[in-house]
Amino acid sequence: MQQFYISLISLGWMVLYHPFFISLTEIRQNPDNQRLEIAQKIFWDDLEEGLREYHQQKVDFMNPEDPEKLNKQVGEYILSHFKVDLDGKPTTLKLLGFEIEDDAAWFYIESEPVEWKSKIKVRNSILVDQFATQQNIIHIYKNSKSPRSLLLGKGKETDSLEF
Repeated sequence: MQQFYISLISLGWMVLYHPFFISLTEIRQNPDNQRLEIAQKIFWDDLEEGLREYHQQKVDFMNPEDPEKLNKQVGEYILSHFKVDLDGKPTTLKLLGFEIEDDAAWFYIESEPVEWKSKIKVRNSILVDQFATQQNIIHIYKNSKSPRSLLLGKGKETDSLEF
């Protein structure tokens, strides 16, 4: 009986302390300039792992030796793993910058002015190579205050919606 209780307590600790891997992305189109405005929230310690593997070098996100180099590395990584097509046409994206919020960072991305009638296709493979359970949640706002959402991860890095 004692072994049962020890196993139960051990299982509880494993459940409580098992890490989860998730990112959150919000996509909106600015009605004034027709640009997509994208915000991505990613845990910075997980991102360090993705950057390290992608650039084949150690990356210290919180205390970079060269902040300009880090900005470039982050931009290359994110823009190579995140793509948006509108009505069957790829969009050109640019990383504007980021800000750190506790254990995560918000990354701000913008497109060139684009026409968007009804269909959006999103590819988000951020961190799926590093973490098998990585889930990338995408909230898409089009002419509404309520989003429609996609859940992407390993084996399903791309999906689309029609509005």
